[in-house]
Amino acid sequence: MKIMATLIIVVALVSAANASDNTANSNAATMAVADPSRPASDTKRDADRRPAQTLAFAGIKSGDKVADYIAASGYFTRLFANVVGSTGHVYAVEPTAFFQFEHFIKDVAELQGYAVTHPNVTITTSAALEGLKFPDKLDLIWISRNYHDLHDKFMGPVDVAAFNKAVYSALKPGGFYVILDHSAAAGAPADVTETLHRIESSTVRREVEAAGFKFDSESSILANPADPRTTEVFDKTIRDKTDQFILKFRKSN
Repeated sequence: MKIMATLIIVVALVSAANASDNTANSNAATMAVADPSRPASDTKRDADRRPAQTLAFAGIKSGDKVADYIAASGYFTRLFANVVGSTGHVYAVEPTAFFQFEHFIKDVAELQGYAVTHPNVTITTSAALEGLKFPDKLDLIWISRNYHDLHDKFMGPVDVAAFNKAVYSALKPGGFYVILDHSAAAGAPADVTETLHRIESSTVRREVEAAGFKFDSESSILANPADPRTTEVFDKTIRDKTDQFILKFRKSN
């Protein structure tokens, strides 16, 4: 009976601690989104991106060291920097393959201006795999709407297996790998990453788990059942309204 009572107390304490952490993460996310210094170019996208809920799901917290891979203009970089604070750090990684796109060059220039006044942000420009080398092990690595690009010709394509293993190596034990992307229809051909800029969540799971990660959880906050998943994500009929998934993986302790 004493053992059972002890176990019940331990479970209750763990549950209470987890609830407290979740509340703290949610509060930090809400405050980051409400920051009045955020540019209008970011805030106008909030309705579609649901950043408060997305940040809370990711679980980033004060003091964390985080990578925003393919950060572009830094929509999430700025939010992450706000949450991790002065004791944390955000590495915004900009792969060189993207610099063939004029809009990407402008995006990176915008983020560089932000980094000048925010010492907890470092911008790195490098080849795909080189961009996963950091001075410290990280708490979380994030990729938003660009994991599918790793499969595309303009990026090499990247050796995805090697890429995910490099992500695994870059994380601390217990660290997280979070991927947000546009959903492809079940059974879509492999080149859907090129033609529609989408990928099946099952493909992502298979590839990431092959690198040693354990699946942690999935969020449906950006799901849109009305998206037929048969059109390009930039099509005006669905742009910014696509069915999207967020997958969270954990490196073993």
